[in-house]
Amino acid sequence: AVKPWVVSDELWELVEPLLPRKERRFRSPGRKRLSDRHALSGILFVLHTGIAWRHLPEELGFGSGITCWRRMEEWQEAGVWEDLHRLLLTRLRASGEIDWSRAVVDGSHVQAKKGSQTGPSPVDRGRRGSKHHILVDATGLPLAYSVTGGNRNDVTQLVPLMDRIPPVGGLVGRPRRRPDRLLGDRGYDHDCYRREVRKRSIEPLIARRGTEHGSGLGVYRWVVERTFAWLHHFKRLLVRYDRRADIHEAFLALGCCLICFRRLAKSF
Repeated sequence: AVKPWVVSDELWELVEPLLPRKERRFRSPGRKRLSDRHALSGILFVLHTGIAWRHLPEELGFGSGITCWRRMEEWQEAGVWEDLHRLLLTRLRASGEIDWSRAVVDGSHVQAKKGSQTGPSPVDRGRRGSKHHILVDATGLPLAYSVTGGNRNDVTQLVPLMDRIPPVGGLVGRPRRRPDRLLGDRGYDHDCYRREVRKRSIEPLIARRGTEHGSGLGVYRWVVERTFAWLHHFKRLLVRYDRRADIHEAFLALGCCLICFRRLAKSF
């Protein structure tokens, strides 16, 4: 069976043009730089297995853990993961795979061992944690994502997530970045945020606090829970070990890209 961290030709064809070029010095070139494809395989190995960077087995040919970490940092600063996410969404829209009729937003708590963008979780006995926030289309494709401390209210990320949806081309006409409707649970029940949703020409469908359960929105909202389940199959996202929030968000972005890539692979 093909290992999930092995970079396929199809994935590499999408990623390689997005990577920043590093020219090797003519004089005193030093040690040959690890190939980007091998470094990406090492990053995917850490994402899938949750292994510590320092324990990355060099016999697999991925180089050292610190080399892969530095490459991930370099690509995060260059915006590679955001560019890859936008490219994949563009290909998916061209294939008719994105359902813009509605989007669903939610947050999920993960335990955090250390680092910035953490906080005491109200759902985990006050233990330090972080939150993954995602906004998905009607089929569960991640359109936007973010990481915050575990004590941040979900609704604080509603507007940033909507504004983080990239302009998605792939069809004739202007790129699209707005769903028709936005669904959310009671945690998003604030009229001021409903106005923000409407301001972006999106219809808010958000459950009201103080009403009986059974709003009917769960029939559509379950897709975001499934997407969280997909993301948390990547063991590096199930528990946060990264001290730096930008590195952990890079893992979250990469997980979202892989979900999009798998859907794209099935569409052909």
